[in-house]
Amino acid sequence: MKLKEQNPFKFSTLTIAFPLYFVLFLWVVFWLEITFGFNFTKYGLYPRTLKGLIGIVVSPFVHGNLKHLFNNSIPIFVLLVTLFYFYRKVAFKVLIQGTLLLGFLTWIIGRNSYHIGASGIVYLLFGFIFFSGLFQKYYRLIAVSLMVIFLYGGMIWYIFPTKEEISWEGHLSGLIVGIFFAMRYRKSSPKLPQYDWEKDDYVKDNFDLRFDDNGNYIPIPPLEEIEVVYEEVLARKDETINIQYNYKE
Repeated sequence: MKLKEQNPFKFSTLTIAFPLYFVLFLWVVFWLEITFGFNFTKYGLYPRTLKGLIGIVVSPFVHGNLKHLFNNSIPIFVLLVTLFYFYRKVAFKVLIQGTLLLGFLTWIIGRNSYHIGASGIVYLLFGFIFFSGLFQKYYRLIAVSLMVIFLYGGMIWYIFPTKEEISWEGHLSGLIVGIFFAMRYRKSSPKLPQYDWEKDDYVKDNFDLRFDDNGNYIPIPPLEEIEVVYEEVLARKDETINIQYNYKE
């Protein structure tokens, strides 16, 4: 059966390249900081201060230590690959606009401390992908959503103030913004492939006539029954057929 349109989900070089370069850039920034003794933390997001506004852009690329960076690198790579594979048309909008919005929300509700790290983006992507999969009601997206929550489901607890050194405000902001973008781009998400038999004007062909209206297969009659019907047809051919025409002169 033919598709109405091609599958909108396609793998491309961008699907892997951009997430890889993004994570690599995080590691380069960290390497520069520890190698040359820079202190990028002072450029982090500091809530409700004019100077702290620069952290909305800078803070996602700054990490406190190697463990902090490593813990963010793996999930952000997986989630970015998923984002660019399933939502390539809105991927940059979700990433860029979402990062700015979650940073501004953190700037409003955050504690008086420097907030750094890409974990807010992790929660942004997590919220967007998970809820988009539910909204779309498409088995592939639901499967990805379940995979994400299985791998990183434990991180849901970090949207609450569990540890002093963790910016739960940034995590919560990222999750809220992710849900918001899932709702915002609900109608602009790629349309799912539609088969011919799903169309309103679809006409069944000989193959489809072997299925009933509920999709159940109608088995082919046994060969003996087919032979009986065939013999009856042959017998009728020998019958005399009289055809009468009426006409006027």
